[in-house]
This record gives sequence, structure tokens and C-alpha cells, in this order.
Amino acid sequence: MVPDRDSPTGLVDAYGRTAADLRISLTDKCSLRCTYCMPAAGLDWLPKNQVLTDAEILRLASVFLSLGVTTIRLTGGEPLVRPGVAGLIGELAGLRPRPELSLTTNALALADLAGPLAASGLDRVNVSLDTLDRARFAALTRRDRLPDVLAGLAAAQDAGLAPVKVNAVLTPENLAEAPELLGWALRSGYRMRFIEHMPLDADHTWSRESMVTAADVLAVLSQTFTLGPSGRDGHAPAEDFQVLDGPGRAEWPDPDPRVGVIASVTRPFCRDCDRLRLTADGQLRTCLFAHAETDLRGALRGGAGDGELAAIIRTAVAAKPAGHGISVAGFRQPDRPMSAIGG
Repeated sequence: MVPDRDSPTGLVDAYGRTAADLRISLTDKCSLRCTYCMPAAGLDWLPKNQVLTDAEILRLASVFLSLGVTTIRLTGGEPLVRPGVAGLIGELAGLRPRPELSLTTNALALADLAGPLAASGLDRVNVSLDTLDRARFAALTRRDRLPDVLAGLAAAQDAGLAPVKVNAVLTPENLAEAPELLGWALRSGYRMRFIEHMPLDADHTWSRESMVTAADVLAVLSQTFTLGPSGRDGHAPAEDFQVLDGPGRAEWPDPDPRVGVIASVTRPFCRDCDRLRLTADGQLRTCLFAHAETDLRGALRGGAGDGELAAIIRTAVAAKPAGHGISVAGFRQPDRPMSAIGG
């Protein structure tokens, strides 16, 4: 029997939160070089022998499912650069209890893979896209690939990976584009979400003073759209707002149009966090901003049984911190950037 997500027999930490959402990074490599994420030359990628194999991912995923995890999100880097990803998803979908499976991608390869991914058992996708301006996209990502992203989004929708969610990180340079992004998403049937830029960049140049906040985004959107509060869907990180009216309202296919804002910095939701992260090299992180990791790869390759792995996981979750501490004096961002952690 699978433990209920709110049951004390699940993965419960010292603050009473039950972990049910596992993010698995398939690779630290990425096909873009976004300026707020990594240097133009990329990073020192993990050696192949340090990256979890498909069999290791399946073994660890099975243990997490036995402990009450119900949803698995595949991340990167860029997960679609990992060879055989559709086959891995098919094997994850074959686990029992069957997890809800989603994937976060930059969509460069999604036009070709959306159909096979859906056929393998993927339930939905989140696509990262910060601008609709081709020149700005090329400058921001250091790759002129906007048409490929748009084609990937359309393919995901056609394949039934819905609702397709689009995640945008706004900077002072593209904040004014927020209404255009939302209008485009509403007309296309995508679910738009704006994410505050978090201190997870490889260059460690992030500053709170220069970041675009949730309040900034909502103020800009409210100049064009009429928004109403909707709240947060369970443990989801996004605070949803109903889009009650705006330009082209009659063209919106979604009968319940909404926009999400993920305000990890200014409106933290740590008290409701139900997420765990498994890095591409098999390290368990109980918080995105944690400095401590638990080495599951080492235990797995050292011959640990499922019971031993479960005990290690339970101990790590029990020590999960109360919050990320970004607003606390002396906060220090993790040494690993987002691409190495898995979002």
C-alpha cells in the first residue's frame, strides 16, 4: 500500500511537511547558454561515470515511490539532450505505483520528441521561454533558436501534453514584455507562469536589488489585463491569478484562463514545500538552496538494498531545513548552479 502524501508513514520532515514530489535531473548539460544561468562556454560537465544510469534512476525512483512520492518531474540541465529519454520515461511509467510524470525543457528538441514522449507515458511538459522577440532570445540564450521552441510548444500541445505550461524568468530588460507573453499564451492555450530570478546562477552575480519581483510582474500585467485572485493549487509553487479580461478575450480557448507567479524570493512558500531533488550524479537535495547533499549514488553502487536506501532517504528528509533563508542575513547561495541541481 502506498502511503498517503499527508500520512505520517510517508516522508515527513521535522516541520510536518510530507515530501511527495521528486525532481530527477537527467543531465547537467544544456543546449542553451542563458545569461542568467551559465557562462557562454558552458560549465565543467559531469564525467559520464558519475551520472546515474537508467537502471539506477529506476531503482531509486522505485524506492521513492514506495515511500509515498507520487509525482516525478524530469529536469536538467536540459533533459532532452540525454539519449534514450523516451525509453526511460516508458520505464518510469511502468513502475507501480505509477507516478505522474512531467518534464521541464527548453523545447529545442521537442518538435521531434513530443509524440514519442507522450506515447511513452509522459503526462505534461513545462517549457522555459523568456521572450518572443527573436533577437532578444538569441542575446539571452546565446542561440538563435526561437522558432524551434515555438515549434516544440505546438508539438507538445498536439501530442496531448496539456496543459502546456510556459515558464518565463523576467529581468529589467524584458519586464515590459510580460503582457505580450501572457496574451500570446492565452491565445495559444498555454498556461503562462512568471518566475522570480533566484540566486542559482553559475557566476554568482544575482542581487535582490536588481531582480524583477512578483509585485513588479503583477503591476505590469494589471495595466493590460484584469486579474482576480485564485490562490495556490495544493502544494504547487505557483500562486495563480484568474485572468478575467484583456485584449482578445474572445480568442482565448481556455475556459478558465489563469496566470501563475512563482515568487520564491519575495513570497516564499517553504512551509508548504513537498519537493525533493535528485541530481544527475545521484545526490539527494531536500531544498533547492541546500548546501548539504546526501549521496544516494554511492550507497546504491556500494550495494545498499532498498531498505537501506529508504532509511538513508528518510534520515535526509527528516533534516530538511525550515526554509531557504534567502532573506536571512548571511545567506550564501549554493555552490552548484541551477543546471547542476535540477529545477
